[in-house]
Amino acid sequence: MALTQLLYLPSSSSIISHKPQSNPAAKPFLTSPSRLRSRGLRRPHPDSLRCLASSSFSETNHTYSPKSNDPIELPLFPLPLVLFPGAILPLQIFEFRYRIMMHTLLQTDLRFGVIYSDSTTGAADVGCVGEVLKHERLVDDRFFLICKGQERFRVRNLVRTKPYLVAEVTWLEDRPSGNGEEDLDSLAAQVEAYMKDVIRLSNRLNGKPETAEAQDLRRNLFPTPFSFFVGSTFEGSPREQQALLELEDTATRLKREKETLQNTLNYLSAASAVNDVFPSSSTRE
Repeated sequence: MALTQLLYLPSSSSIISHKPQSNPAAKPFLTSPSRLRSRGLRRPHPDSLRCLASSSFSETNHTYSPKSNDPIELPLFPLPLVLFPGAILPLQIFEFRYRIMMHTLLQTDLRFGVIYSDSTTGAADVGCVGEVLKHERLVDDRFFLICKGQERFRVRNLVRTKPYLVAEVTWLEDRPSGNGEEDLDSLAAQVEAYMKDVIRLSNRLNGKPETAEAQDLRRNLFPTPFSFFVGSTFEGSPREQQALLELEDTATRLKREKETLQNTLNYLSAASAVNDVFPSSSTRE
């Protein structure tokens, strides 16, 4: 699926797109659901925990129901990305301290916390549990993992930092919305409609035909997991993704995503109009 960059030249690798910026108010971008399965990070993590590919979203409709509000200890992986519940994250682990952690996880419950971290803002307080679905131990003791996002959590206390981070966390869930489930369904349908329009215009700008992939983006997801799916496609703006992850109200999250999609659609519509008037402009780039 071909999608386009917001405030940048059209690109076939994203729905709504721009490079990460220092301005936290900058508009984020949406990444094509198909590209979520293939795109990789372009820079290594300073802690040498390398992400081989960006997160993709599981099509299975799951609910995320932590069993207790009691704090628990959870090993943490700081990464320059945001993991959402339901998203799939391939990782390759080669630094010694994280290999130690993997040996421990393989003997316990295969769950760890992914928290967004960058050089400007440091590590976030809210993250998402990654559960190891598949793993392969390589000959040099590196590990290749396929992980899936599960519950969100909030870091309450740092227990230790060596050989790897371990924190005391509590679970984070969306509060019941006062608008009712029917309104959430309506809002989710509006968000899906904007996503389809963005995909359609993006494909048009890139000279690509419309595809069947854009016909059913929601895939029977309830509003809350669908809001996480939408957030997972805003791949080029991790700070905006982090803000969406931290929200505890599904309606607020969907409304914020709808606003971003509306802004992107306005940009694409203007770009499409310019392209119609000056069709040779895109070929000169």
